[in-house]
Formats: sequence, structure tokens, C-alpha cells
Amino acid sequence: MNSLFRRQAPSAADLDSFHNDGYIFYPDVLTDAAREALSAEIHQQQDVQCYLETLEDRPATERTSYFVRPWNNRGPVGHQLIDDPFVTALLKATIQNDYHFCHSALNLAPRGIGPISYHQDHHHWKHHNPVNLAERDGYYIQILYYPNGSARGDRNLKVIPGSHLVAPTEAATPERMLAGDYDQEAGRTLEEVRLDVPPGSMVYINARIFHGVEAKPVDSPQLYRIFNIDIFKEAGPPHRYTQEIPAEWLDDADAYRRQLFERDHYTDDCWTA
Repeated sequence: MNSLFRRQAPSAADLDSFHNDGYIFYPDVLTDAAREALSAEIHQQQDVQCYLETLEDRPATERTSYFVRPWNNRGPVGHQLIDDPFVTALLKATIQNDYHFCHSALNLAPRGIGPISYHQDHHHWKHHNPVNLAERDGYYIQILYYPNGSARGDRNLKVIPGSHLVAPTEAATPERMLAGDYDQEAGRTLEEVRLDVPPGSMVYINARIFHGVEAKPVDSPQLYRIFNIDIFKEAGPPHRYTQEIPAEWLDDADAYRRQLFERDHYTDDCWTA
């Protein structure tokens, strides 16, 4: 399998960034061909076309994002992102071999859309029954892709590097972290970083760090920002959105891909049964 990426494996500096900062930022890491093909696959989807056909006719105050989860209607490039050699190398280098594919999502954010405040996405931390308490230290990895990029101040990602080192208690809010209340626990000064993300970029993120998204101005030079995400989880009980795998995804799947997919998916009673 030829990789979709300009990189073959993470460097020692990348791994240090993952463990110390909680994320790795790879600007312009997709090859030009992969970036263009991924964008074309997304634009060819009928639901996306229907959304875009009416987007410019809506006043900015009435626009909503396009969002689908799980994103099952993937083309060849979208499917390869799941087990591309570079993605596999990253997962094996950071969280070893005992992990599964969790779910994915696709989002188009238009001009005028509001921000997403700082949050964490590891759903076992938000619930308090014995299953969740036992799973809180397991890895939940988000791989964020930006086919057409996002400039700083224009629907850009923002993070608090090192916030994953703070125990995920109710008291450990992003506001208190940025005020310096948890610098000693983190062993560093916790500060906000706003990312300028060129087209074809990827962010590999430990979902335990606080992250958010800024608003998209009504006068943005970009009509909409495209964002797709794949999530992988350390082996264990399902997370809130661990999806049921479509049967066709298992057709002709090799042993590695089957290992990614053969796990329980989330149901309303899976944490209490």
C-alpha cells in the first residue's frame, strides 16, 4: 500500500510532543494527490452537494454546519486513512498494538458559524459507573484532517498543551488551567496555542487534552472549512460513539483491518449490562 502521506513514521520529536504536549501537528502532510482526492470524494457525496447548493443563499446568522457521525460514506482515500502505513506507524509508536477503530465524523463549517469551547472527548471521564472508572486511563486518539485548511482566527483549532497531564476532575477546568492553577501538577506552564493549519494538514491528538475551535468570521475568505476525523480507542469497553461497523467494510478486509473492527459497538445499555 502506497502511503497518502509525505511522512513514513513519527520521529522521536513527534513522540515527545505526543507524550509531553498531548498532540502532534503535521502541517501539509498529505500528498497533493491525496489531499485533492480526499476533497473530491467529500464533494461528490450527495448529502454534501445538497448542503452546499443552498449554503450561499442563507444569511450568515441562519447557517448551520454540515455534520455526520459516523462518516460511513467514504471513498477509497477516506477508507485508506483508517489503515494507511503512516497512521498505523503512529498508533503503534504511541499506544502500542492493543487498539480498535472507534468511529469517524465529517464536518463542513461555513462562514458565520460560532466557536466550540474548550472540552475533552474521552467519554469514560464523563460518567462514573465502575466500567468508566476502570477505563479512564485508556487511550482515546483523535486524528484530525483538514483538506482545505483553517487559518488562525478562522475556525482554527486551539489546544492547551500539557493539559492531559492533569487529573481529569470536575475542578480541573480549562479556565483554571489557563489561570495557572494546575501548572505545578502538569510540571509546566499551561498556555493556549492557536494553530494555523494549511490545506492537507493533520493533527494527532490525545483526547485527554483540552481543545476547542474558534468561530468562522462572516467575512472569511473561505466559504467553508472541511474537517474529517477518525478516532481510535485502546482495547476495552465501547466509548460513547463506538460505531457499528458496516458489513461491507469487512468484505476483503485483511487481518489488521479485522482487528481494528472486531469489537463491541456502543448501545444505550452497554455500560450497565
